[in-house]
Amino acid sequence: MTLPTATGDELAGVVDLFGALTRDELEDALGELAFKRGTGVDDDAVDAAVDAAIDDYYLVAVGDTEPLLSAGPAAFPVLPDGAEDLPHILDVPDRDVDRSAMVEAVERRLRADAARAVDEDDDDRIERLLDVSYDLETWGSVDVSDVRSRLDAALENRN
Repeated sequence: MTLPTATGDELAGVVDLFGALTRDELEDALGELAFKRGTGVDDDAVDAAVDAAIDDYYLVAVGDTEPLLSAGPAAFPVLPDGAEDLPHILDVPDRDVDRSAMVEAVERRLRADAARAVDEDDDDRIERLLDVSYDLETWGSVDVSDVRSRLDAALENRN
């Protein structure tokens, strides 16, 4: 068996251990978990898992130069087996990400993703983004009801 078999919630749990991680640091953490389990790491699968977690709002990328990944609004962070030892294994500092910057980044992204999903008539993505809109309001204390209304209207117009 090779890594990752981690879910978006588990990836969020790993980054949450440190407050935030760079993508390289998260990949190193997954490599350490694989080593502890006696398994290999499939780099393409790791990339795909991280991309999917970002795409589905389990992870949020904040920053321009070297973005930090933090647990996003769709995540219910849980630690994969063995992850509790990662702070002792990895030379990574604990980080505090500016929460307001993170919420702003997610809101901007949700608005852009919603517009694109509506323009592309992507019903599956629209439904996913509807769920994310509720998650974001709870997680970020931000009102995105206008986005949700647009997404709802797009689905209703197709039925």
